[in-house]
Amino acid sequence: MDIKYWVWLQLCLGAGARFKPIIEEFGSPGELYSNNVIDWKMSPVLSPFQTDKLSGCSLRDAEQVIMDCDINGWDIICYEDERYPQKLREISNPPAVLYVDGKLPELDKYATVGVVGTRKASGYGMTAARLMSKGIAHCGGIIISGAALGIDSAAHKGALEADAVTVAVLGSGFGTGYLRANSGLRQAIKEKGALITEFPPYIKANRTTFPMRNRIISGLSDGLLVVEAGVKSGSLITAQHAAEQGRDVFVIPASILDYNFYGTNKLIDDGAAVATSPEIILERYESAYRTLDMSKLKTIRELAEDGVQEERLNQLSFENIRMQRAERLHREEKALQLEGNELKVYNALEEKLQPIDLIIEKSGLEAPKVLAALTVLEMKGIIESASGKQYMIK
Repeated sequence: MDIKYWVWLQLCLGAGARFKPIIEEFGSPGELYSNNVIDWKMSPVLSPFQTDKLSGCSLRDAEQVIMDCDINGWDIICYEDERYPQKLREISNPPAVLYVDGKLPELDKYATVGVVGTRKASGYGMTAARLMSKGIAHCGGIIISGAALGIDSAAHKGALEADAVTVAVLGSGFGTGYLRANSGLRQAIKEKGALITEFPPYIKANRTTFPMRNRIISGLSDGLLVVEAGVKSGSLITAQHAAEQGRDVFVIPASILDYNFYGTNKLIDDGAAVATSPEIILERYESAYRTLDMSKLKTIRELAEDGVQEERLNQLSFENIRMQRAERLHREEKALQLEGNELKVYNALEEKLQPIDLIIEKSGLEAPKVLAALTVLEMKGIIESASGKQYMIK
């Protein structure tokens, strides 16, 4: 096994390319490389476009990628590596190479559950994703998600709260600085599990990289849990991948009155399983994995109460009390400086979420002026928003 030829193959064909027929035809990436352009052009499995790509890609480019990974401590796992997850090998278009930051667990030995959903999640969605993930991880399951804001973050945090391994599949290469707001969470994931990607180092995320990433999340998972998804969303694409790959699809029901998440309930209408507890998901895999300890199952209520107790303990620490008091005083000082429409809107808000219509009514201002003031207040860090145009004092 020579990694550089696998890296070369991936660089030539691009992420997400279907390389299996090519390897079946030529035997290995090394043997493919040793053939000449005439052999490539005569092959029934290579298109003219792919032949041009192979001709224009240098082995030195692959060697540079390997060097970059060595310098930064990033591991490379190619398709024929024994560490490559068998679950991922089985899908129709697996990645030729996985780049790993951290230590990839032996995923084939564990029940793996992918968790996906919107970045603009409601408080309910965030809590549900966190508690479900925590309960699954507490029993020995491994949570797979994308380390993005919203539902992804909640899922990883739930697994970390259970002191468990979790794996994040990124939609960019390492070293790009993508989504700096979540850098702390990614570091925590790396310390307990792994960050993985099929994109070579320094490849930036774009609108095409995430759909390719999604098939890996579902491919690594025995089952996929969808939490709050729009009718047109990456989460539904992932669910489609999961169905095509023969994976189970579970859904946490969303409110039928929230049009932002119609996609979630549509999955239920189309036959996805409703998941209201970790047990409903894990019982599907109990007989297949000895690593699952069903005696550790907890109800959602028990998991929520655990979280409340932990939060109370954290809040009672002297350091956190001082920090929270300082933050509150700082926000109050900003509020004292408000005037005009911003002050009127601030006075209409409470320390609980309110819909925009109620805020407009209480402030006595026209809707455009209220929206403009809310934007300014949020930028100043005085208020916070949730899905469905709801706002509250931070």
